[in-house]
Amino acid sequence: MTENSKKRILVVDDTDGIRVMVASLLASAGYEVDAAEDGQQCLDKVGIFHPDLILLDIMMPVIHGIDVLKRLKADPATSAIGVIMCSGKDFKPDKDLTIRQGAFAFITKPFSFDELLVTVEGYFDGSILPATVLPSVTAPLQEFAPVTEQSIPYIRFWGTRGSIPVSGPAFNHYGGNTPSLEINVDGMTVIVDAGTGIRELGNRLKAEPPRPLHLFIGHTHWDHIQGFPFFVPAYQPGTSLTVYGASGFGKDLKSVFSGQLDSDYFPVQLQDLSSSIIFHELKDNPVVIGNFTMHWCYVHHQGAAVGFKFDLGGKTIVYMTDNEFLKGYHGAPDPAHIPHEMMVVYRELIDFISGADILISEAQYMDDEYHYKIGWGHTSVSNACLLCKMANVKQWIVTHHDPMHSDEFLDKKLQKTLQILASIDYPIPVSFAADGQTEYF
Repeated sequence: MTENSKKRILVVDDTDGIRVMVASLLASAGYEVDAAEDGQQCLDKVGIFHPDLILLDIMMPVIHGIDVLKRLKADPATSAIGVIMCSGKDFKPDKDLTIRQGAFAFITKPFSFDELLVTVEGYFDGSILPATVLPSVTAPLQEFAPVTEQSIPYIRFWGTRGSIPVSGPAFNHYGGNTPSLEINVDGMTVIVDAGTGIRELGNRLKAEPPRPLHLFIGHTHWDHIQGFPFFVPAYQPGTSLTVYGASGFGKDLKSVFSGQLDSDYFPVQLQDLSSSIIFHELKDNPVVIGNFTMHWCYVHHQGAAVGFKFDLGGKTIVYMTDNEFLKGYHGAPDPAHIPHEMMVVYRELIDFISGADILISEAQYMDDEYHYKIGWGHTSVSNACLLCKMANVKQWIVTHHDPMHSDEFLDKKLQKTLQILASIDYPIPVSFAADGQTEYF
């Protein structure tokens, strides 16, 4: 492009960086360039600079870009000047309006200099027809479509109520199913407890291809096994189900489930279930299943009750529902007030929990309730808070809610729990588990 044939371009943009950059690039391409930073300055410079082409932003101070365009096209002295609109405000009505008002083209910000130069040259050499809304020639942005990683470990609560299931509007938030927890790690499904919550889990699993399932039973009281007869995968041919539990002080694990499915109580007997069921008595510690490792220990509850410790995605998760920590103690949650001989009994339990990233455990009774529930196998809120501190737990999820405790009651109980933790200088994250709640790791 020779000096005599230079075309004049006026760059109008209120953003300093864009205005300076575009002006510089056009000047390096051989054009004579001037710039304006608002709508009024643009109109003033048109009469002085006499541009052949204007690159005009829409969202301009003083005078809006579209109003500038209207004035330019309405004035016979300036109506022949080409105008290319350059804006990030690229809604179709705005684009269509600028074309109807006489703009030569519309370029959407952000744009590449190549795109701008092609459009400018197309205006001057006639290779681009006027009154068109040009699609961007830059590479289109790829839509972000995140893929769910099936391998991400998670736990899901299917039942969080103790003793007996409950229903009704007073229990909508936290739910009313008795205990059942799903653990999914490396594509393997592990289930802890078979309370009524396991029925809904089974309904989900029945739609998936049969695969090995591992069911750990904390203890065989009714609320932890009463959903088993309604667990659909147990009826599906091709399902391999291994049930793990501690050696009982009376019946063995298989006898307990056989008795539950006795014809006097239920229309289907254990031997009639179509899945392959193996009962495995907990002896080895830890239990290793493929890449999955679980440690267990006895807890302070009637009968052969155990708690479980899992390693999920590098995090230690302890699940321990029925456990009466500091049985009979209803003093302040301060180790200095607790008799040494009492603490000795719980040292193994504390060591087992020690350092857990997440403790899933109970705090079934408010302190004033615990006075009347000593020996029932469950812990008061204050004693449970102290256990978290003594075991250096990093996060606490409270489960096994009392069937008498409504949503409103549990909300108040959560606030009380937070206050007690703060009072003993151990304000860790704490939440109350709800049916359907999922935690990813």
